[in-house]
Amino acid sequence: MARIKFMNTYIDNFTMREAVREIDRLIRLGKPSIVVTPNVDTVVKLEQGGELAEVYRQADLILCDGMPMVWLSKLYDTPIKQKISGSDLFPRLCALAAKRGYRMFFLGAEKGVADIAAARLKKRFAGLDICGTYSPPVGFEKDENELEKIRQQIKDARPDILILAFGVPKQELFMMHERYRLGVPVSLGLGATLDFEAGKIKRAPKWMSEHGLEWAFRITQDPKRLAKRYLVDDMKIFSLAVKYHPKNRRK
Repeated sequence: MARIKFMNTYIDNFTMREAVREIDRLIRLGKPSIVVTPNVDTVVKLEQGGELAEVYRQADLILCDGMPMVWLSKLYDTPIKQKISGSDLFPRLCALAAKRGYRMFFLGAEKGVADIAAARLKKRFAGLDICGTYSPPVGFEKDENELEKIRQQIKDARPDILILAFGVPKQELFMMHERYRLGVPVSLGLGATLDFEAGKIKRAPKWMSEHGLEWAFRITQDPKRLAKRYLVDDMKIFSLAVKYHPKNRRK
């Protein structure tokens, strides 16, 4: 596997096509696997250590979700090949599932969003088997009865691919804690992807995404929640780039 060191984590240095092929391999392998798609915000959060860092130590596949990370990687010994955002990866996984007969389960997003996304995706991908959707209540992760309900739903549905849409770090922690109880071959935390597919949230135009400006578009969609994250918190990525540069690490 082409895993490279990047700042405080690792990246599996794949193209989109290679990433889909690797996920296909993990599904066929059948062992419960975790796929994560870190962006700048994630790398900043990983600097704090804790359980999120442990998720990344256990992850079976780590894919770069962000053009700024691709650009910054050019300062290092091994540049990242391609941005593989969760929202771009997701429809390719749906196409793979439809082709191979894999079953998908959607967990998360607001009530009704996953159902709308599922209905739209079934129209786009003939034969796609979405074997279940569920939007748990706020605070479900602290409610053992609710957690057991979720476990049973997923076990009964027997998905090959579990898509989680809780946001970072809740979706990553759920995958780490539940992977062996659930036994799903591949679990992915894809944040707002179901909202995009359901039309609840607009995606940035393709040209903005390709030029690393998706963050600017997203601020306009939800400034109260995202302005501080993008304009203050995520600026720490530049000091991390200096800290983890190979020359400085050798010193």
